[in-house]
Amino acid sequence: MKVIKYGKYTGEPADAVDLDELVKRLGDFFLQSGFESQYFGLSEFENERSMEALREAILRALQEGYLLPEDQMSEELREMLKDPGAMNNEEIRDLIEKLMDRLAGEGYINPQQPPQVTPPPQTSALGQVGQPQERNTEARFEITDKAIDFLGFKTLQDLLGSLGRSSFGRHDTRDLSTGVESGGASRPYEFGDVLNLDISETLSNAIRREGAKVPIEMQYKDLMVHQCEYQSSCATVLLLDCSHSMILYGEDRFTPAKRVAMALSHLIRTQYPGDSLSLVLFHDSAEEVPLHELARVQVGPYYTNTREGLRMAQRILLRQRKDMRQIVMITDGKPSALTLEDGRIYKNAFGLDPFVVGETLEEVNKCKRAGIMINTFMLATDYSLVHFVQKITEMCKGKAYFTTPYNLGQYLLMDYMQRKTKTIH
Repeated sequence: MKVIKYGKYTGEPADAVDLDELVKRLGDFFLQSGFESQYFGLSEFENERSMEALREAILRALQEGYLLPEDQMSEELREMLKDPGAMNNEEIRDLIEKLMDRLAGEGYINPQQPPQVTPPPQTSALGQVGQPQERNTEARFEITDKAIDFLGFKTLQDLLGSLGRSSFGRHDTRDLSTGVESGGASRPYEFGDVLNLDISETLSNAIRREGAKVPIEMQYKDLMVHQCEYQSSCATVLLLDCSHSMILYGEDRFTPAKRVAMALSHLIRTQYPGDSLSLVLFHDSAEEVPLHELARVQVGPYYTNTREGLRMAQRILLRQRKDMRQIVMITDGKPSALTLEDGRIYKNAFGLDPFVVGETLEEVNKCKRAGIMINTFMLATDYSLVHFVQKITEMCKGKAYFTTPYNLGQYLLMDYMQRKTKTIH
């Protein structure tokens, strides 16, 4: 007699992987800025978005552990992941393909088929045709806006969590805690005030004057109103240095800067919707970049045209009608380029060129006259650069932070939120 045995269905290992955690693990790969490519003989500006590169990144994430639950990890699968040649294993490749299908299905990546290239004929009426140039026909992908938004949210959550709180909200206290409103003592109502009555104080005034009786007779002078924190509207331009030095000297400074910019964008969009944030990249020249393109940008040409970045930031801010206008500049290098009146670019990477510094400080002075504050986050500590940044700070009454890629986010976000409020007396 034929016997059929049934066992408990445990599901596919790929279905058990936490997709959000996987995307978070792939964050550095998605946001890579050209840092790794300089060690592999590739162009610093080549955007590695091939599907094969994604497979290798997912394999590394799996090998790091804790993505697959223990009950889904057979001893055989664990050993296969430890194998240096795991990518050649059919079962491992099948697992990775399923995870890639899930990433595409959930809208985190957008796979793109390779272009179909028809080879040209070998001969023509005019003679023989030379060999065609090689074209990259490898399948590629693009990260979606959903993935960028998710990475911005996760970065913001991690940064605020490292400050001692696990959640965040639209609050005006230094310590963020959902449901807490910052406010001052009550004061007597004046004509024109928002009628945000402090009921207990208002009733206490009437009782002290008339005694405890019913009905309570209230007069105009009994009215007390709450004092709340005033949330100023703010226009911010994030001025991000993408010159070549941001990925040199054995450290990637540009990817952490992009992460912080994404976190700031997510904070403003979700908690301070009345504010505006624009992004300007500066290198040999400067350019405004849409925020949704931030995750895809890489380091640009070699030099640092700080003045051109400040000029573009001013043009953007002077169009904004906000209580506060500020430039947040993230850089690691000295100004080493200028755009001349005829459009040519003057460059000098050796030391602090007096001509470049003088013209850059003149642009800082224009920001001061326009009431635009400049807060500088410097990722280097050279003496000459420190002196230059301190001069900018002194001229614009802003702040200078000498940080590292590891604590940049904490300084920047706390500075932004502290500037958002002032108490009305």
